[in-house]
Amino acid sequence: MKHNKADNVNGWLIVDKPKNMGSTQVVGKTRYLMHANKNGHTGTLDPFATGVLPIAFGEATKLVPFVTDGNKEYEFVLKFGEQTVTDDTESEVVATCNKIPSEAEILAAIPEFVGEITQIPSAFSAIKINGQQAYKLARKGENVEIPPRKIKIFSLELLEYHGKTAKFRVKCSKGTYVRTLGKDLALSLGSLGHLTELRRTQCGIFSLKDKILLENLEKIEYVEERRKFLLPTETSLRDIAEIAVSEDDAIKLSKGQCLSVKGYDVKASESLSAAMCDDCLVALVRIDDKKISPIRVFNLMKEKEK
Repeated sequence: MKHNKADNVNGWLIVDKPKNMGSTQVVGKTRYLMHANKNGHTGTLDPFATGVLPIAFGEATKLVPFVTDGNKEYEFVLKFGEQTVTDDTESEVVATCNKIPSEAEILAAIPEFVGEITQIPSAFSAIKINGQQAYKLARKGENVEIPPRKIKIFSLELLEYHGKTAKFRVKCSKGTYVRTLGKDLALSLGSLGHLTELRRTQCGIFSLKDKILLENLEKIEYVEERRKFLLPTETSLRDIAEIAVSEDDAIKLSKGQCLSVKGYDVKASESLSAAMCDDCLVALVRIDDKKISPIRVFNLMKEKEK
């Protein structure tokens, strides 16, 4: 089937981002491969990093904040004894030391980095300073001061120890800079350190089990076959409550109208719920004692009817 015009494509594509490719490049490549008119990613992965990069298409882009705000999991390799400007292998070594911590020392230090901790991310990060990304200013040689931030480390596990290098798994809140975590861990052990590998294994509810390699997607000849790897838009909401609504009420919600709670077995809640009609996501709603209010409306029913 030949396509001349981009289509309305909806859903999630979970890409295993390759090394040395920017997240924006992945967005452009997948938009082309899916022949879609709209898509976006759920939070930048540095070119240095690999792993789970959820790409939202069409109506799924309305759910990007829910995935971006989710917790993350990474595996990383930390090399001791050398410090670089960017805290990874993307820049030159600027300091060295002879202290290489033992496995026992690392295990003893890990508890200090679990729980709520304070980080000062690298100047070579995507954090915006006066509207500009810090790394762009840093590469111009400008002095970049990034304020400390509170983050949560839910777990930090030593997976492998090889003397000069050690492999870890970390589960953390959004906003965590793993390169900074590695550097700070090395410093706490009286050493220096930088990351030689960084791989995101989970982003919100998406993990490596959902992923597809870009190179495999490129090998598929027909667009329709590539689209079979898309997950439904509502997949990202699998952890929130659902409420089934009638077709008439679905139309009201899609127009931004509230529904009466009468006739629905629901309880008031501060949390959002997903209003569904015939297994189709209609709206994200908030429920109080009197009404069901649409917070975010989706056009998936219209697409389904086409």
